[in-house]
Amino acid sequence: MLRINLIKLYRGLNDPDFNYVIDTAPVEDENKPYYTWHMRIIPRLTEVAGFEIGSGIYINTAVPEETAEFMRNLDVK
Repeated sequence: MLRINLIKLYRGLNDPDFNYVIDTAPVEDENKPYYTWHMRIIPRLTEVAGFEIGSGIYINTAVPEETAEFMRNLDVK
């Protein structure tokens, strides 16, 4: 799954820089008997601007449904 999605990003977005994050159990949940790890791939498609720098809040300009459709339609063959 990871390989396929990285190939799709490489081909569909012209090899963008990206951050790869593995989320593990949060500190407050470390004693729970389970936690579902998950990964995030965050392509760097825009420049950080004044709002992000000033507030520390980052704006996602992509609509999730459109992004999912874009990724589904990319061929990895």
